Amino acid sequence: MLVAVLALAPATWLHAVADSRVRTTADAPARDVVVVFGAGLWRGGPTPYLANRLDAAAELYRAGKAKVVLVTGDNSRTEYDEPDAMRTYLVERGVPDRRIVSDFAGFDTWDSCVRAKKIFGVDRAVLVSQGFHIRRAIGLCRAAGVDAYGVGVDARRDATWYYGGVREILAAGKAALDAATEPDPQFLGRQETGVAEALADASER
Repeated sequence: MLVAVLALAPATWLHAVADSRVRTTADAPARDVVVVFGAGLWRGGPTPYLANRLDAAAELYRAGKAKVVLVTGDNSRTEYDEPDAMRTYLVERGVPDRRIVSDFAGFDTWDSCVRAKKIFGVDRAVLVSQGFHIRRAIGLCRAAGVDAYGVGVDARRDATWYYGGVREILAAGKAALDAATEPDPQFLGRQETGVAEALADASER
């Protein structure tokens, strides 16, 4: 019983810190920045799960609830570029290219949250992910210093959905460890001005 309690403690922590901050696109608070986490590519374009996230981000932008979209994902190989694929998808759905900022080193949720804060200067944001992942994203971004709310988008309950739900139970342990120890992301680097410049552009129009 003790082992079971300890195993579930990280997931319980995530629900405690994030449940009240999960929203829909309709009732999400307005924030300057919406952050979209990568979720894989298929034949060079977003997977259906990632497309759902990007659709929600585009909806938030069109509704005036966000001025800038920060897309964060994996570009560790020349043939695999999540942020650029995400950017292309958003532009095709009406989000101006100048309002999209790319983080090419968002290799996991913690890295994306820390880089949003330390590299891109994001203090407040709405996060977009699937429902099974959004609480972990909120918990980690809050631990990284970002005042975060989250939109958990719907997803078809296929094998990927069930896998994601099971994976979150295991990932919660790493999330709790990351929040407690606050490790540097795989790549930190210098501060970037992309978000500030995109917000300045928005304020001029």
